[in-house]
Amino acid sequence: MKLKQRVVLLAILLLIFIFTKVFLIDNLDTSAANREDQRAFQRMLSGLRVALDPRLEHTLQSPWEIAAQWVVPREVYPEDTPELGAVMHAMTTKKIIKADVGYKGTQLKALLILEGGQKVVFKPKRYARDYIVEGEPYAGYDRHNAEVAAFHLDRILGFRRAPLVVGRFVNLRTEIKPVATEQLLGTFMTVGNNTCFYGKCYYCRETEPACADGDIMEGSVTLWLPDVWPLQKHRHPWGRTYREGKLARWEYDESYCDAVKKTSPYDSGPRLLDIIDTAIFDYLIGNADRHHYESFQDDEGASMLILLDNAKSFGNPALDERSILAPLYQCCIIRVSTWNRLNYLKNGVLKSALKTAMSHDPISPVLSDPHLDALDQRLLSILATVKQCTDQFGPDAVLVEDRMTLSHL
Repeated sequence: MKLKQRVVLLAILLLIFIFTKVFLIDNLDTSAANREDQRAFQRMLSGLRVALDPRLEHTLQSPWEIAAQWVVPREVYPEDTPELGAVMHAMTTKKIIKADVGYKGTQLKALLILEGGQKVVFKPKRYARDYIVEGEPYAGYDRHNAEVAAFHLDRILGFRRAPLVVGRFVNLRTEIKPVATEQLLGTFMTVGNNTCFYGKCYYCRETEPACADGDIMEGSVTLWLPDVWPLQKHRHPWGRTYREGKLARWEYDESYCDAVKKTSPYDSGPRLLDIIDTAIFDYLIGNADRHHYESFQDDEGASMLILLDNAKSFGNPALDERSILAPLYQCCIIRVSTWNRLNYLKNGVLKSALKTAMSHDPISPVLSDPHLDALDQRLLSILATVKQCTDQFGPDAVLVEDRMTLSHL
């Protein structure tokens, strides 16, 4: 063989070697990432049951200090939370030392201070578990049990962006009224043999109080995020107008996502992918009321979209409001890790996992069976939507690798 031919052959072999190596490395990285997603899923399943146990491993810290230390820009709580049960036990048992009207909003809530100075938001029971909220997908009162279910779904999806929530029974006469502010106390009344209150909010009415069963009221308590992490409120780019006959731009403009992608903070960083994760989360729980969202202040789009106020969920298991998924089907992108997690939850795994996760809650059963069944059906719709995107644009354009290293130092 001539020298020139040998050089050409050697060059060809070298190119083949380089391309093969690159291909193998790329596939190794992808498979390694997928294997880590699978391991993370198995870890989540093994830690689903959270027994409310008062014992703490770090006896020199209070449960409130432990929960505060969990918060970082991309997580409210870490994947490994051996003391989650102790924190939630404290949330549902610690003495209430002050009760006040809730922070500004449209729905009835109370702000409680627990022993040790921890703030929690109390949302009272308004509906029986099998009550169907008719009308618009954002109709009706807040559902306290929806907050509990949404928190556990956040755990199952691996987002870890929702504040801790647990069910709690409170005695309005002995636990709340003695420590209530005058503003809250002035909204108490007796209806029949039941103690009731209507609080202070945009839609709060004396004619529509929340009533206990006698003096005992069922509700949910949401752990207040640490004050060192102030929140910033943002208008949701896919928010509704809430005006009959007036559509938001995203409801008629097929190229709307292209415009969003050119606007800060959606033109770079993780925020747009967070919006799409949230759309998936909201579609599963039936929440069509996320007109605004919160992130940590001055984050320049780097911190997470925090999954606050999920109580307008689980109202009607028969209603699948597809418009909630607009960010997904209009942008046609999704995190690979989210896509993997959704696929692991197929074939009834999601329903089973959520039922298991909620089994130790004080207000269990948290959801009725129709709502649990609806989750599995909605999951199939999400998977079908992503498949339509990949069929149209190809998986490389749709499935986005966006894994961010999280620090808990």
